[in-house]
Amino acid sequence: MRGVCVSILCVSVILRSAISQPPTESDTYTECTDGYQWDSQTQHCKDINECETIPEACKGEMKCFNHYGGYLCLPRSASVIPAQDPPSQPGTNLESTAREPFNPCPLGYEPQGDSCVDVNECERDEHDCQPSQQCINTPGAFTCQCPDGYRKVGTECIDIDECRYRYCQHRCVNVPGSFSCQCEPGFQLAGNNRSCIGERICLATIYETIYFFLALFKNVDECSYSSYLCQFQCVNEPGKFSCQCPEGYQLLGTRLCQDINECETGEHQCTTGQTCVNIHGAYQCVDTNLCQDPYIQITDNRCVCPVTKPACRDLPFSIVHRYMSITSERSVPSDIFQIQATSVYPGAYNTFRIRSGDDNGDFYIRQINNISAMLVLARAVTGPLEYTLDLEMVSVNPLLSYQTSSALRLSIYVGPHAF
Repeated sequence: MRGVCVSILCVSVILRSAISQPPTESDTYTECTDGYQWDSQTQHCKDINECETIPEACKGEMKCFNHYGGYLCLPRSASVIPAQDPPSQPGTNLESTAREPFNPCPLGYEPQGDSCVDVNECERDEHDCQPSQQCINTPGAFTCQCPDGYRKVGTECIDIDECRYRYCQHRCVNVPGSFSCQCEPGFQLAGNNRSCIGERICLATIYETIYFFLALFKNVDECSYSSYLCQFQCVNEPGKFSCQCPEGYQLLGTRLCQDINECETGEHQCTTGQTCVNIHGAYQCVDTNLCQDPYIQITDNRCVCPVTKPACRDLPFSIVHRYMSITSERSVPSDIFQIQATSVYPGAYNTFRIRSGDDNGDFYIRQINNISAMLVLARAVTGPLEYTLDLEMVSVNPLLSYQTSSALRLSIYVGPHAF
């Protein structure tokens, strides 16, 4: 077996190596490579379902998936697209192999008359794409692609957690191959299926209509009659009213307030050695080099503590820096950030915890499975506030007596308003 892994803090893949066996002296080749067994009825090598034949083939939170010539250990939450029935192992008869006609064409082509034409390996099922991949024919070859909403990890297609990219204004729900947005109570989903619009607008429209007719006879202070007319501040004017937004926001329509992204508009004062991070109602300038001794900088947001340094013994091996912003008075408990491991080694058990930064107990960690956890806001908070949480994943391999950890340093900015 071998393990295929990608970088720390999406999926461990275990495959059997296919080792060719030397032919026997008999005319018919009846020995199969590892992971296959000879089927006397079909006279072909048939795949062995190790998930049924090997007791507890996958440990812990991992689930067994049968694979051509082997098996996969994937998280129970992983979505793997099933393939058609696995083909028999080719090349089991030495006599038929020896009688194959000579092909004068390049690899991936076959002769047709006086010319060479492309072989469509996808139609002929002569490809090695995994069950979760789609075969795409190309001139002289083929490629294996993942469907929309999935990404390639090792040799498999794993669901993309779109919620990590903050596509939704309020709540995001990840589903296999896609995602959906939800709104907090008192709001409804807008036409773009991502933004949330207050349901109070209908009531505000009724108030506005009434005040309009009253204003025909005398000036009415519409702002004194209802607090639903504007999301932030109502300003009375002769015969009408208008809405205003706080600094860092702009009017969306006539009543709602929308955050101004100063990082996109260029209205910020960050220097060349800093990165602009947009937050609700403002922005933050963060240094591009955030690594402190004994850590060294690997990328703009990742620091590594070399194992050769004695001071690194009790510290996380790597620290990745992330930033996010939430509104004040958010309903609780509220899922705000999902932590996802980028590598899981075979036999490793992972736990997640808040290493530092939550002195008042405003947050807690809810572990989802062996490779992911959710950061939950436990108590309602009112901004402006700033938290810097060190979220740590500890990996333990009891068989190898090995332990390591990595951390995600999450800066959370709480805006001053509920929008």
